[in-house]
Amino acid sequence: MSNDFSQNLRLLCSFYPSIAEVCRRIGVNRAQFNKYLNGNTQPSQYTLGKICHFFGVEPHEIVMPHEQFSQIVRVRNAPLSDSLPARPYNRDIDILMRESQGRADKYLGFYFEYHYSMTFSDHIIRSLLHVESDGDGYYFQRFERMRYPDRDEWYKSRYKGMLLFLADRIFLVGYESLTHNEIAQTILYPTYKSRVSYLSGLKLGASASDRREPVCTKVVLESLGRNISIKNALKLCGVFGPESEEINKNIRENIRATSTEGPQSFFATPL
Repeated sequence: MSNDFSQNLRLLCSFYPSIAEVCRRIGVNRAQFNKYLNGNTQPSQYTLGKICHFFGVEPHEIVMPHEQFSQIVRVRNAPLSDSLPARPYNRDIDILMRESQGRADKYLGFYFEYHYSMTFSDHIIRSLLHVESDGDGYYFQRFERMRYPDRDEWYKSRYKGMLLFLADRIFLVGYESLTHNEIAQTILYPTYKSRVSYLSGLKLGASASDRREPVCTKVVLESLGRNISIKNALKLCGVFGPESEEINKNIRENIRATSTEGPQSFFATPL
């Protein structure tokens, strides 16, 4: 594959507001995509297929001599920008990502996340959270694996979203990727210590009950480091009683509401 490929790829990307947006839409790693743009490496046939499908070109076209490929794009009247117009909020998201850039590097890695259940308020949930970066922005995935004591079936959830560091607070905004029926937000206090051990804040989501009430509850993240056994960590995730010794006492106390704050989870009520 000649250097024309990287030139042609840069031309295709020029129809979009940013390289970061192209990577997000295709689902490729930004650092790896930069190597394609710079001509340092070539994508696999599978990745090449994804790239061509996204841009609406054929694999044999994207490796044509650059001048010939440019003519093809012009003849087609640049359908890329017409068929997939930039959404009005994409620019705002890019601004927020730039504001966060480089400010949350020390928070990359895996965490156990603890909070009281939004459905069964007397149970504590421990889930696995992974924060990563593609060089332009920060992203996270949260894995929940639960079985409540009085139920036989297991519940699994997987959230995906963005992490933003704005005005000295950490914001995680994500959606449930298996059912696509919820968007949840977590706001955390940052730590000014060199090593991240714990992060605390509030979590807002919706109960999984039939009523689907909006719920707010305290949350604590416990750092596990950047290299872990995901399989073993997931085995430790689940649902625990409020006094379970499997959960650190300090964590239990930090996610518990005080007597003046009321219940463990704050439920909204309709008017």
